[in-house]
Amino acid sequence: MSRRVDPVPRPLWRDRNFGAYWAAQSLSAAGDSFAYLAVPLLVLHATGSVAQMGLLTAVAGAASVGAGIFGGVLVDRYDRRTLMITADLLRLVLYALIPLAWLGGPQIWLLFVVLPICEAAGMVFQVAAVTAVRNLVDRPRITEANGRLQATYAAAAVGGPLLAGVVSARFGPTAAIAINAASFALSAAGLWLVRLRPSTDDGAGEAVAREGRLAEFLAGARFLWRQPVLRSLTILLSVFIFLTYGLTDVLVYHVKHDLGGSDRTVGAVLGLAALGTIAGALLVAPLRRKLGFGVTWIGALAVCGVAIAGIGVVGNVPGVTVLTAVYLCGLSVGAICSMSLRQEITPDHLLGRVTSAFWSTHYSLGPAGAAVLTWVAGRYGVTSVTLVAGAGCLLIAVGGLCSPIRRAGSEPAAHQPTVQQAAPSTAS
Repeated sequence: MSRRVDPVPRPLWRDRNFGAYWAAQSLSAAGDSFAYLAVPLLVLHATGSVAQMGLLTAVAGAASVGAGIFGGVLVDRYDRRTLMITADLLRLVLYALIPLAWLGGPQIWLLFVVLPICEAAGMVFQVAAVTAVRNLVDRPRITEANGRLQATYAAAAVGGPLLAGVVSARFGPTAAIAINAASFALSAAGLWLVRLRPSTDDGAGEAVAREGRLAEFLAGARFLWRQPVLRSLTILLSVFIFLTYGLTDVLVYHVKHDLGGSDRTVGAVLGLAALGTIAGALLVAPLRRKLGFGVTWIGALAVCGVAIAGIGVVGNVPGVTVLTAVYLCGLSVGAICSMSLRQEITPDHLLGRVTSAFWSTHYSLGPAGAAVLTWVAGRYGVTSVTLVAGAGCLLIAVGGLCSPIRRAGSEPAAHQPTVQQAAPSTAS
């Protein structure tokens, strides 16, 4: 009697399909990291106002939230690769308009038109990118694939601001934005080489197509609400984003205005601090294995709170850099924990809508928070803002201790009946 031997899976580094996707995601992340620094610097150079920076962040954030409401519906209904390529090409065209228009002088109004549309397209891209991994590699390789992608994002977050700061100091922020636009062209070309596998949820696509778009979105929202841990995470993270969404604008203003740094200094601070993101990505798996989800996530939020409070108190660039790195490390640990839990619990045919519902709710308070945070920083100083925001993050950690998060694990099997209830389209 012959014995069946399962084939040894091909290493990811030899998988050309994943390699093309990985390269495309790396280029997209590099472009995002350039815009992360170049856009605030462009506003600050033209207006000198941290409040204007916060207002632009708020408007763009509102557009992102709006796109997130139906982004998951699009991702679960249409081809994910096509959506990502379309989003890249749209951002290529719109970001390229900025340096061209700036040749005739500052055009702040254009940023308020271009950036919200780009953020909306970016939200659809991100939802599609998260869900596409399930159609790219075998299930046993999902964690490994996510780890490699997250490490790449973190590396882009280190190099991007450093290079953007150098380019902005030498040629101006518009040159950095032009490089950002070019990166989306390369990303789209890389995605064109990718082939995603069809969904394994038989009949799910037809059932989704029969639902109204609001009902489709609400299916993801219902899933979040019926999972006690995910519900608590969504509520607490919505408050967290209110307190931190405008933090980058405040940090850029603090280094430039209060500490007398140059564009290159700002880029160095953000780039070196992003090493904290890499540290968090490396630490999160062993921390979660040893301490569990609840303690790891709550501890990460507490670390964020302490670091934010210290940023406005420390009066030198090295100290601000170190504390920002600590904050980004905690942020990385918390974000990867949260994302992993959603992926573990959520079925494939709902993953786009659950991701969309989570991000839409999570970011809903962000635009208002960015406007308030930057206005207060301009009026009362950065120190007062960081102390209040840091204390608020510590209170969120305390809230986690008083919620189901404290005892949370992955527990996907325990909630499988709820999954079926939350997805009536599959039961019909």
